[in-house]
Amino acid sequence: AAPQRLHEAMRYACLGGGKRVRALLVYAAGQAVGAATLALDAPACAVELVHAYSLVHDDMPAMDDDDLRRGKPTCHRAFDEATALLTGDALQTLAFQVLCDTGADTSPARRLEMVHTLAMASGSSGMAGGQAIDLAAVGNALDLEQLEHMHRLKTGALIRAGVRLGALASPWADESHMAALDVYASRMGLAFQIQDDILDVESTTEVLGKQQGADAAMDKPTYPSLLGLDESRDRARRLLAGAVSALDVFDDGAPRLRELAEFIVVRNN
Repeated sequence: AAPQRLHEAMRYACLGGGKRVRALLVYAAGQAVGAATLALDAPACAVELVHAYSLVHDDMPAMDDDDLRRGKPTCHRAFDEATALLTGDALQTLAFQVLCDTGADTSPARRLEMVHTLAMASGSSGMAGGQAIDLAAVGNALDLEQLEHMHRLKTGALIRAGVRLGALASPWADESHMAALDVYASRMGLAFQIQDDILDVESTTEVLGKQQGADAAMDKPTYPSLLGLDESRDRARRLLAGAVSALDVFDDGAPRLRELAEFIVVRNN
């Protein structure tokens, strides 16, 4: 369908690899509180669409100016900068269209709360705000509190949103479930970023699918640059343990969340 080039670029950005961690967290959190799988499809797609749009924009010359993403040329390299800009815009709005158009049996009130959750996680109080802080921090020293604040917005906000969206898809999720899941997601959001920072130091471009050492080359503040590799690993492991302990309220009922937590801190890309 027209415009064909824009739709081609949207598919390129979304369907060409990736771990789908945020979407998996939607399913895992929803399963923990008894949500129907059909009710989880739309929020899982929505959070992944927002993530994909953010990568397209982050890779552009005005931001991180990256040439490689998921082992292939970034969207603005494969197409052009104007198309990449429109691709990000279209993917972001498609995310909210998906949340609104789903035919799953989710109450209007819950669906509205889903839209609000994703909007807050995506904007200046979430991911976009964190990216703005990240850009302003290049070449500047941040203390640990400032670094963690930046990553709670830039990386953690969308991870927290994914977990909350999964819980909102269930009519049986209560406040105790929501609170436990938010603690879990908050800790895993930071653990995810720490592991990303470690891999930027230790991994290779071939394994990562993006340029290794990019953070150091741009003089960005990272956990290893502030804490060192060993302490960064220890911090990630402590966050993992705290995240898993937050799931005790589910007894043995959240196996996928536990598996994803372990994966996040042992992955190699």
